[in-house]
Amino acid sequence: MRIFLSTVAVLFGTVLPVVPAASEDDIRSTVDRIVKPVMAEHQIPGFSVGILLAGQHHVFHYGVSSRETGSPVDGATLFEIGSLSKPFTGTLLARLQAENSISLSTQVKELLPELSQSPLGAASLLDLHTYVAGGLPLQFPAGVNEQNFLSFYKAFEPTGEIGTSRLYSNTSIGLSGYLAAKRAGAPFPSLLGKKVIQPLNLSDTFLSVPKDRLSSYAQGYTSADAPVRVNPGVFDDEAYGIKTTAADLLSFVEASVNPDRFKGPLKTALIAARSPVYQVHRMYQGLGWELYRAPARRADLLQGVDPDFVLKANKIDPPSLHVPAEMVATVSKTGSTAGFGAYALFQPERGTGIVILANRFWPNPARIETAHSILEKLDPGFFDD
Repeated sequence: MRIFLSTVAVLFGTVLPVVPAASEDDIRSTVDRIVKPVMAEHQIPGFSVGILLAGQHHVFHYGVSSRETGSPVDGATLFEIGSLSKPFTGTLLARLQAENSISLSTQVKELLPELSQSPLGAASLLDLHTYVAGGLPLQFPAGVNEQNFLSFYKAFEPTGEIGTSRLYSNTSIGLSGYLAAKRAGAPFPSLLGKKVIQPLNLSDTFLSVPKDRLSSYAQGYTSADAPVRVNPGVFDDEAYGIKTTAADLLSFVEASVNPDRFKGPLKTALIAARSPVYQVHRMYQGLGWELYRAPARRADLLQGVDPDFVLKANKIDPPSLHVPAEMVATVSKTGSTAGFGAYALFQPERGTGIVILANRFWPNPARIETAHSILEKLDPGFFDD
């Protein structure tokens, strides 16, 4: 494979070579060698990989979008990306703040007076969006719906002081998106479309798949191989609702890598979404995105998806400590639904990124290992293992 060194970026005295793309054939060959065994090992029917290298997009497709129809995965195939929707929501909130439509410091009780006497009322939009609102659970209990969700939040008793511990939570980040849209005076889906999806020209990215695109919507499969697609739920749009193609998701990553291509509040939002808010262990929490100091370390990325880190409360460092104003970062996010598994990883300063989409649930560590295997071949300086 032909690799050439060019410009450099500097991280705390460390020089990071930026590596241009190899030939398209070399890239495809590398991806083929890695992806095909992964698909066999995890029994994944369909797979798409998008790679950003030296400003160029490379997208490759494998397998079928449905075992029942045998339709091949192609550039139009829509995948559920689960929690990879969260950086879209974070970008929206950051843009609304840049436009002075909302403030992330606003407390819940100002937006929902019904919670003025509840402990959760003292949490801010930023607390909710970064999972430090006192230990809200990952999912809503059975029986919570769009008519009675307020009762759930009224009854919630924090398990710790607000703003001190991180517990990954759809019920937390989902509420932040709902309340931001409420303050901005428009439904969340229309705001996301107008403020993020349309300005980034993501024409194949949807919360609700249009009828004329349903034939492109991949069938998902559980780890037990049952066919499944995501069910509607409270704040599903805000937390895990996006369906998109590999090319569109890669374009969203590129916008986050190179926000200078945009102007005004959108540029500000793309930068803010991948900026650190606080540190917990070796991870820095952004607005949906999760950050690590570059060059990336595989062990750090794997720790970030460990069940003890994701599903248990972890005390954060005070925001005034260990959070640099500017940081050369590796940016990461997994996303899952019952029948799909996705991953995105990029380093803005290198201009390198990867997205992986699959229509079967498969373990988060395997997604990270797959991205690692591909990028260590295509951009050897991306990782520091």
